[in-house]
Amino acid sequence: MTIDHLTAPAVRDLSHAILAPSSIALVGASDDPGKTTGRPLRFLRASGYAGRIYPVNPRRDIVQGEKAWPSLTDLPEVPEHVFIMTGSDTAVAAVEECGRLGVTVATVLASGFSESGPAGAERERRLIETARTCGVRLIGPSSLGVANPNNGLVLTANAAFAEKDLPGGSTFVASQSGSMIGALASRGKARGIGFAGLVSTGGECDLSVGELCTATLDDPAVTSYLLFLENLRGADELRDFARGAAERGKPVTVYKLGRSDAAAELAVSHTGALAGADDVAAEFFADNAIARVDTVEGLLECAALAARLPIRPAGSPPPRVGVVTTTGGGAAMVVDQLGVRGIDVQRASDETFAELARRGVDASPARIVDVTLAGTKYEVMSQALDVLLSSGEFDLLIAVIGSSARFNPELALRALIDSKDAPTPLAAFIVPDAPDALTLLADKNIPAFRTPEACADVVAATFRRRTPHTTPPLAARPDENSPSRILDEVEAYGFLDTLSIPHAPALVLDVLEDPVIDTLPFPYPVVAKVLDSRIAHKSDVGGVVLHIANEQQLRDAVARIVQSVAEHRPDVQVQRILVQPMVSGLGEVLVGYRVDPDAGPIVMLAAGGELAEIHRDRSIRTAPASREAAVEMTEEVAALELYRGFRGRDHGDVDAIVDTIVALSSIAERPGPAVFEAEVNPLLINKTGHGVCAVDALVRIAIAEGQEHA
Repeated sequence: MTIDHLTAPAVRDLSHAILAPSSIALVGASDDPGKTTGRPLRFLRASGYAGRIYPVNPRRDIVQGEKAWPSLTDLPEVPEHVFIMTGSDTAVAAVEECGRLGVTVATVLASGFSESGPAGAERERRLIETARTCGVRLIGPSSLGVANPNNGLVLTANAAFAEKDLPGGSTFVASQSGSMIGALASRGKARGIGFAGLVSTGGECDLSVGELCTATLDDPAVTSYLLFLENLRGADELRDFARGAAERGKPVTVYKLGRSDAAAELAVSHTGALAGADDVAAEFFADNAIARVDTVEGLLECAALAARLPIRPAGSPPPRVGVVTTTGGGAAMVVDQLGVRGIDVQRASDETFAELARRGVDASPARIVDVTLAGTKYEVMSQALDVLLSSGEFDLLIAVIGSSARFNPELALRALIDSKDAPTPLAAFIVPDAPDALTLLADKNIPAFRTPEACADVVAATFRRRTPHTTPPLAARPDENSPSRILDEVEAYGFLDTLSIPHAPALVLDVLEDPVIDTLPFPYPVVAKVLDSRIAHKSDVGGVVLHIANEQQLRDAVARIVQSVAEHRPDVQVQRILVQPMVSGLGEVLVGYRVDPDAGPIVMLAAGGELAEIHRDRSIRTAPASREAAVEMTEEVAALELYRGFRGRDHGDVDAIVDTIVALSSIAERPGPAVFEAEVNPLLINKTGHGVCAVDALVRIAIAEGQEHA
């Protein structure tokens, strides 16, 4: 059962049981408050948690000076939340007891499940089966627990929560790393940033990150989300949650580890090799309105800006970012860091500089509006901000404040505070180490940054967010372990026909007979290719001959192909040869679709041909892609600048490339056999108005076990 299938009251009950339970049982609680299993009781008492706490330990009557119970069954009431701190072998029995009693949620601390080999995997299978049978929702295993500083709930074994007086807040944290909830709590305290909940999700055998966050979507105490991910496990639930958060105006920020491309190595297409796991994750986040940051500072500081900047639809123009400063050097650091992330700071118009001068603000016309030390005066900075924020020329204005922010924060920042409700969003980078200034701005809900790197990181990540798809992909998603087969090229062209993607004409020759090849349906020159679904990349085995000028050359080419394939792939006996006219265009690209095992369907556009994997000039989106998203993709592939009239060249039919991207990405919504991957490489680009033409295609589809064809 997933949260999608829970009733609204059930979701509220789950959220309450996780973040605000009225009663807690600690199964396996230790009498030693210094031990891992002794910390939760100590933390709960120290934090002033007001609910009822029941230590459960069958070997002791007293735990840390409090009455202990031998089992959950012996408790005077059914606890809302049970923290199971026993070993992995006895955790299953504890979950079963929770189910018999009607416990809402249980958190499992123990490790030693699927990550520990076959025996552990079997334990996890029994744990999941028990939970589902009994109706208990599980956090974990390998979860360090849950905390909610707003109400004193410190139900965790994480040693960092010995920290006293952790501030409350309105941000909910879900972390696949148990240690990070403590690290974020302590870092947040140092910055005056508090949280409405922190959950260590552990192994996610039941409740995933997405489901845990979904349970809190309608909690008014939660206004933003912060995720620390090691992988995209449970991507469907994460996607559903992110869309719900976007609809409610609750920004989501993520820091993700794991830049391995192991999954891509299993793919047979260039698309699989080019669409690395981290690239796919980046687009998954952007397409679902999640701001993905690269710094821990940015993770903590992003929510305030993400709440101010609207999520942008696909196809939006580049963001217009302005900078006003009292210190040129500090501003230059921000400009440099933004440039590294692809954001150019915009120069204010001559009219705006003239208005600044009319109001007594002396600033030389340049990309950075430098008001110099005069900007430390309230009246100067106030006038500068008023002009710039009301000009309509910027999507975001960054104010860079120098040393005065450390020694006189109230005076130095008063102009920013008075301007915080302007129509144009305002953010600040504080150059000196000025914790009081940062706290003051945070209290006033003004996004503020301690380093230029975090400032640029957050600005870029927030502007990368795109309005989510209105509906998720509908097509059946293939199981990566299910059997599949590759269509031969003729079958692949038939598949392209169903998507209305144009391709070159083709003739099939039977090699086992003496083929009659003197009456081709198209003129010479032609190309000959081996036609066999077992050979996905024909050039690798010498299976392609180009520029064939006549019948004799075609016969020679067939013989060469047969011989070369026999040398490279002795297991394949060539039976058919595909013949096509030699067609050419202004250039070529690759358009590919594949189902990522975590993120789901994606579509990719790349510089095409044999060197596609070397150039790695590509753009990725989750599928299906809108036309606006497809246009963006063509703008992100540098090679396509050649076909926009670069240095007097002919314009290529980029609109037809967009059509092909949209068509191929529509596989994500298409009924029929599940498609693992589909690729057109190369797709020839003709002059504007003359379209595109596929001259090779690869399609891999799922098949029912035991079948040869789908």
